[in-house]
Amino acid sequence: MMRKLTALGLVAGMLSVPAFSQTKIEFKEFDLDNGLHVIMHQDNTTPIVVTSVLYHVGSKNEQPDRTGFAHFFEHLMFEGTENIDRGEYMNIIQAHGGTLNAYTSNDITYYYESLPSNELELALYMESERMLHSKVDMTGVETQREVVKEEKRQSYDNRPYGSILIETLKRSYTEHPYRWAPIGSLDDLNAASIEEFQQFYKDFYVPNNATLTIAGDIDYKTTEEWVKKYFSEIPKGTKAIYRPDVKEPKKTAEIRDIIYDNIQIPAVIQAYNLPPKTDKDSYAMSMLSTYLTGGNSSLMTKELVDKQQKALALAAIPLDLEDGGIFIMYGITNMGVEPKDLETEIDKLIKQVQDQGISDKDFEKLQNIMENNIVSGNSSMAGVAENLAEAHVIYGDTQYVNKVMEAYGKVTKADLQRVAKEYLTLDGRVVLYYLPKPAEPAQ
Repeated sequence: MMRKLTALGLVAGMLSVPAFSQTKIEFKEFDLDNGLHVIMHQDNTTPIVVTSVLYHVGSKNEQPDRTGFAHFFEHLMFEGTENIDRGEYMNIIQAHGGTLNAYTSNDITYYYESLPSNELELALYMESERMLHSKVDMTGVETQREVVKEEKRQSYDNRPYGSILIETLKRSYTEHPYRWAPIGSLDDLNAASIEEFQQFYKDFYVPNNATLTIAGDIDYKTTEEWVKKYFSEIPKGTKAIYRPDVKEPKKTAEIRDIIYDNIQIPAVIQAYNLPPKTDKDSYAMSMLSTYLTGGNSSLMTKELVDKQQKALALAAIPLDLEDGGIFIMYGITNMGVEPKDLETEIDKLIKQVQDQGISDKDFEKLQNIMENNIVSGNSSMAGVAENLAEAHVIYGDTQYVNKVMEAYGKVTKADLQRVAKEYLTLDGRVVLYYLPKPAEPAQ
């Protein structure tokens, strides 16, 4: 995934090539009359093709009393269509030697399947069926309500520290619909009528809100013919796509809270507001987050886990979102260490970067890490397909996929120090202490 490639310790080695040189990804693109944007990338080295559809709808397109719809639809879209029996969508792809998956974020919903290249026509048929004929009925809705309920239990409610994203978002945003997580509210899903689900499908699952990407062992001419055959008949959406026009007010006061969770060991969470994903500062923030918490060689891991042994683990979740995300940093305390002590040491390291910047040696290493991540992100057809789609949808220019290295190459050491001062501000952040439930004061 492009996502500005904020490494969470994913980097194993360094590249010895010159800083920020990028292999060009060739592609062709065109639009259908119904507004569907199509991107094709030919790579005949292996007989595999990845077909993906990015719908420009995420949790931010939901209404405050109907949250969780975008993520719910990611599940519902595998229920079947008028021409594909219920529950058969996955079986058909897998029976033809393919794999498939999907995910929902605050900004987008993304579906993809990887198949032997002689099955490309099948993939295009399946995705066109999903766009035109999906079954949005009570049977599917009831089935998937149970699936989502179980997912929420496993991933959020019953997982230690599982609510970090939910609890942090609702304190980091007061106005913008980023204030709820993509999992949303089960109460909202239970309260919704079948007509509301059907309307969501009609509003957002339309060709003029979708980008179809085909990457791999393809012939351009044949692929274009098949795309037109399967997608041209799908009618364009009849109304403007709802996009929230909300500017989140800048926080000037720190927000602090305590969450009592089913955990044994306390944790400290800090969240700082980020610029919009397309802002040039987001490259420097991506590099800064990698420097601070990206893996075993990062500043905070070396200092607070290895040297001082104040933390068992430290990591960052930089959510770089279309309208401005948040940089979430969390540390799990070592045995006997008070959360306040860990927070103090984290703050000292942030201040160190703000005051002193980083060394030439660390900066060069950081450049290598970012380059390695970009190369890795384009090392598979799935990665290329996703990066092409995101370049078009989020950055408004498919060629962006070939400009990422250049953008990172423009970041200077001084930029890292500047963004540390500008965005990692103590007065406008969220700080949460996660404490074991037994520590909760009696009511």
